Formats: sequence, C-alpha cells, structure tokens
Amino acid sequence: MIQTVADIVRHHAAERPDAPATWFQGRATTYAELDRLSNRAANGLIGEGLQAGSRLAILDKNSDTFFEILFGATKANQVTVAVNWRLAAAEVAYVINDAHAEILFVGPDYFELVAKIAPELRTIGKIVALAGSHPEWESYEAWRDRHSNADPRTAIAGDDVVIQMYTSGTTGHPKGAQLTNLNLLGLLPTIMKDWGNWSATDVSLVAMPLFHIGGTGYALAGFYAGAKNVVLREVVPAEILRLIQDQRVNKMFVVPAVILFLLQTPSFEGTDLSSLKIVFYGAAPIPVDLLRMALKRMPCGFAQVYGLTETTGAITYLPPEDHDPENEKRLRSCGKVLSGVEIRILGPNGDNLPPNQVGEIVVRSSQIMKGYWNLPGETEKAIRGDWFHSGDAGYFDEDGYLYIHDRVKDMIISGGENIYPAEVESALFGHPAIADVAVIGVPDSTWGEAVKAIVVRKPGMEVSSEEIIAFARERIAHYKAPKSVDFAEALPRNPSGKILKRELRAPYWKDRASQVV
Repeated sequence: MIQTVADIVRHHAAERPDAPATWFQGRATTYAELDRLSNRAANGLIGEGLQAGSRLAILDKNSDTFFEILFGATKANQVTVAVNWRLAAAEVAYVINDAHAEILFVGPDYFELVAKIAPELRTIGKIVALAGSHPEWESYEAWRDRHSNADPRTAIAGDDVVIQMYTSGTTGHPKGAQLTNLNLLGLLPTIMKDWGNWSATDVSLVAMPLFHIGGTGYALAGFYAGAKNVVLREVVPAEILRLIQDQRVNKMFVVPAVILFLLQTPSFEGTDLSSLKIVFYGAAPIPVDLLRMALKRMPCGFAQVYGLTETTGAITYLPPEDHDPENEKRLRSCGKVLSGVEIRILGPNGDNLPPNQVGEIVVRSSQIMKGYWNLPGETEKAIRGDWFHSGDAGYFDEDGYLYIHDRVKDMIISGGENIYPAEVESALFGHPAIADVAVIGVPDSTWGEAVKAIVVRKPGMEVSSEEIIAFARERIAHYKAPKSVDFAEALPRNPSGKILKRELRAPYWKDRASQVV
C-alpha cells in the first residue's frame, strides 16, 4: 500500500526486486538496489543530525543518484531542494540560504561555483561531492556507503513536505513551493489511470531538468508505475533520439521547444522511433503547425498536459485521440480537467465567466501546494480560501475543453484591446521561413503598447518584416498582428523551455518610467 512517496520504492522493491528502476549512462539499478541505496542515504542524512522537515539541497544536472537522495530524504521525512543549475552564483546562494538547507550535494560541474559561495551559505553544515572527488568534500559514494542498509521507518504524515521546488522567479526572487506527500499522491494515481495506460513494462525517458516539476514530477510517475526510468543528464536532442532507439523508450515528457529541436536534428530521419508510444508535452504553448509537423513525422501519440509547480504539475489532459490534425481548434486546447481537480475562469471582479470568455484560471484540488516557504503573504495572495489563483489567462469551450491564452502578466494591452502573445506566436509559426518566434509588447506612444515579433529564421532562408506581418494578418485579426519584427539568432529560454520574455522586453522598456515586466 503506497501511502507516502517513500512507499513507492519500498513497494516495488518488495513486489519486483529485480526489475530495473533506473538506467543512467550505462548504469542499471534495480528497485531492490534503489531501495537499499536510498536507505543508506536516509541513514546518512539522519546521521548528519538532520531532523524531520529539514532541508537538503542538490546542485547537479540529472542523474540516477538524485533519486537515491530523494527517496532517502523521503524515508527520513526530510525535504529535497533541487537547485536550478542555470542560476548565477548569487542566485544559487539565495535559494540554498532561503531554504535553510543543512547539507548540499553538488556535482563536479559546479564545484568551482560552490567553492566561491561556500562562505555565504549560512546553514550548510556539510558539502558532499557527487560523481567526482574533491580535496575538501567527502564523495557521495563514501558518504552513502558508510551507513546502514536498514530502512529507518521514520514516521511520515500526508501533509509533510517532500519537495521544495523554486518557481522560475521571472520577477523578483524565486519562491519555494512546498509539495507534500498528499499533493504528489493526489496526482500520481490519476496519471496511472488517465495518462496513457502506465504499467510496469514501460520504459520512460526522464529528460527535463529535475529542479522542474516536469522533471521530478514526471519521473515519479514512472517510479509509481514500477517502470524503467532512463535518465538523461541534460537535454541534447541527438542523445534523446539515441536513447529512444537504444533503450526502446515508449514514454517521455518534453516541452514544445524540445519537439522542435528533435525534428530539426540531422539524425532524426535515421532514428528508429518504433518503440515510442506517446509523447507528453506541456509547460509552454505549442504552435499548431509545430504540433501538426510532429504528428506527421513521429509515429506515436501525443498528449498535452497543463499545470504549474504550485499545482504539483498536471491538472488537465488532452489525449492522443483529441489530436486530429484537421481539428485546429481542438489542437489549441490543453484538454479537460483531470479527476480530483476543479477549475474556474474568473473575470476581473471575481465572477465566474461563461464558456468562451477569457479570464484567470483558478484551481481547487488536493494537488495545490502547502504554500510558499516562509512567505505567508505570498501564499495568501496565491491561495484564497481553497482556490489557487494561477496567473494564467484562459477559457473553457462549450465541451469542457480548456484553452490557455498566456500568462496574465504577459498579456499585451494595445489601444484597450487584450492581446495574448501565444495566439500570435502560434499564427506566425506556420511561416515556412520561421524556425522560432516570440511575441512581446513594446512601448507605443499612441496605443500604450504595440505588438513586436522576434523571429529566428530557418537556416539559409530569408524573410522580411513586411512578409511576416502580412502573413500574420492573413491568419489573425489585424490588431493582433505584429506592428514590427526583429530578428535574432536564438531566443533566450529557461531550462524548462519557456521563453524568457522579460529578457526580450528589457531593451525596449529600459528608458521608460513605467515598464511591463
């Protein structure tokens, strides 16, 4: 009986001890081995003096070791904080200090960074070196293997926090969303039932960064099913293709940008993708033309999920059967509400909006986070009564399908009209010369804001600003079409694949007293 996250590995170790739990860079680990190694990690954490509820931090790219530590921490009833390894040194120090982490596990890519900030880490009592040796820090293997194989069987409650996951922090400092056993176990059984018929025979590719809910949350679905979890250290499209072929991967979750990169990879055409049954995608809007291209070129089903860190990931699901290339409207939806979740669309005055009217998406579910760590004011603003206010704008159609327009804060207001960048981006993506595109609002003396497209051209192709604007005007209302176009070599994205709109907007608003950020 799985009652806590710690029970996931215990259950499969008892039921299927010799079945593969993880595969990472040629190293296979069975469920029995993962159970035993996570017991050692749990006893190591307890031996360092960490109490129930204490925080530990991991700064490293994806590896199988992460799950030894995560399951070990859950068995000791402690909280794992996976630090975004793309952050600058000062930002890494902020997250570790904000979490009050007491022990830090760090990979060799970040030894130098941590050495620089170590004097600033106020609560860290020990640093452990992952996958490498360090003259001052004990190696993980030595630390782990000097502790007992016995399960500590620490008392754990449903409301105890398992993961503290820091949100992107596009404005101000990132906030630590606290996800509990109840949050995760509200989601995982639903995934088994509603997401592509999971089973212990599945081979799941864990490709997204583990500091992201699309990384750790999705990975836990594979463990819950008892699947083999193939862990990719970081997103390299050619390596994803190789692992699908060599490991016979049949399930994976990626962001839309990765689908684009896979289709553009030279080795794509020669890769055997016959094992792949379903690709889950989400975390950012997907242009319809990209989705159609993927449906045509990849021999598998596609399923979209929508959710946030604060909702422990997915709260809606658009299954493969709703991916008809001819049904453009349905392809723009992120699906229907998952069981155990309620969603409303609220207007500016807090009133419930009818179908086809855009408002803020609010959510009620057992998946809603416990709150932001040490930020009661921010928690009260986000969770009002039982409802989490997402900050996302969307609407339901008459059939109960949810459509996401954009983040409320990314909305462009031009001449009193609300314009959602994702809608414009989707229209532009169909142009044959456009490889990638982002739409932002820039200052306009007449209309307040004007729509600007920032375009990445496909290699060897030329297209003018005028052509792009005319192309958009054929597909969407003129007031939504870009008024100007800039060209770039690449778009800035965070590790989860989301375009960093704030970075794109900054040069245009830097001399303005009032800025849209």
